[in-house]
Amino acid sequence: MKRFLRRWLPWLLALALVAVGVVVFLRHRAAHPPPLQLNLVTAKVDAGRITAKVTATGTLSALVTVQVGSQVSGRLSDIRVDYNSPVKKGQVVARIDPELFTAAAEQARANLLAAQSNVKKAKVQAADAMRQAARTKELAERKLAAPADAETIQATAEAAQATAEAAESALEQARAALHQTEINLAYTTIVSPIDGIVISRNVDVGQTVAASFQAPVLFVIAEDLRKMQVDTNVSEADVGRLKPGMETSFIVDAYPGEKFLGTVRQIRNSPQTLQNIVTYDAVIDVPNPELKLRPGMTANVTFVWAQKDDVMRIPNSALRFHPAPELLAKIAPDGGLPAKTAEELLREPVKTRSVWVLKGALPVEVTISTGISDGTVSELVAGEVKAGDLLVIDAPQPSRPPGRMF
Repeated sequence: MKRFLRRWLPWLLALALVAVGVVVFLRHRAAHPPPLQLNLVTAKVDAGRITAKVTATGTLSALVTVQVGSQVSGRLSDIRVDYNSPVKKGQVVARIDPELFTAAAEQARANLLAAQSNVKKAKVQAADAMRQAARTKELAERKLAAPADAETIQATAEAAQATAEAAESALEQARAALHQTEINLAYTTIVSPIDGIVISRNVDVGQTVAASFQAPVLFVIAEDLRKMQVDTNVSEADVGRLKPGMETSFIVDAYPGEKFLGTVRQIRNSPQTLQNIVTYDAVIDVPNPELKLRPGMTANVTFVWAQKDDVMRIPNSALRFHPAPELLAKIAPDGGLPAKTAEELLREPVKTRSVWVLKGALPVEVTISTGISDGTVSELVAGEVKAGDLLVIDAPQPSRPPGRMF
């Protein structure tokens, strides 16, 4: 027994000391827990300018664009203008071969002469019939002619008078037919209706144009390319922020480093729906003194509807942040304040939101009010947040080591 105690007593004492040490360590750790380690991404609150914008795309065009067509069908015998040709109002731009129309006019003129002769003949015959009717009536009154003969001759005279009136109607029809052929002959000469520049030519000499159903478009003429407009498609969510007279800017792909200015002329009420997306046409007047801008160019337009300088700026990512339930349980065991949803719109005039401000080692939820936003930062209107505060924008979960399943 003594040998056993001498042999194992040191080991038993060592085990007892280890057990006492473990108990002391666990009690100390329970009384003094280690600081909470959080994996947080933050952004700083600062002061500066916020510019609220609406962006849209549009197409450049001339203020007045006229399609020049042909009222009559025929073969083009002459074209006097080409692309980019300047034209004046009334200037001849093309001609249709007039031979058929000249022949039709000559025939109508001959028909008019024949109708005039028929009128003269009918009037003479009517006058003669009226004289005979008058003599026969006088003889019938003297009992020298039968009353029936007098009535027959009177009817013949009235018929001759009606024939003369019909001849006068045919004369008017002949005049109208001649006038129509003369108009068609005049239409063979195609003139520009406005002062401007030819931006499109769709025909060549010798080509036959057919105007049976609708007037074919021969040329497209822009009135003045020094004054242009941009038709933009503005979404229904943003159209309420625009108003006539608002200054705008835009860029085109042809001059990527140059910004062009314009003014909103009108916002049209007619909606345009494409794939369930409703947009409205905002028309922008654009000066083009150097003729750099061309019809059909795509313009990327920016409308500045609000701007403020030297305001407190809150990152929009901080407004969208909401801690996961596991993190919320660590930093606010009692549940914390009710948080706002992450899908709230960022461009309403004034909103009540929640942000998490890093105070010491822990984030604290603070309710704030925001104003205008540029999509990246928002204006701080009210709330216990100051410049330099760190706002939590993300809390990524630590990744597990490879091969660890739990």
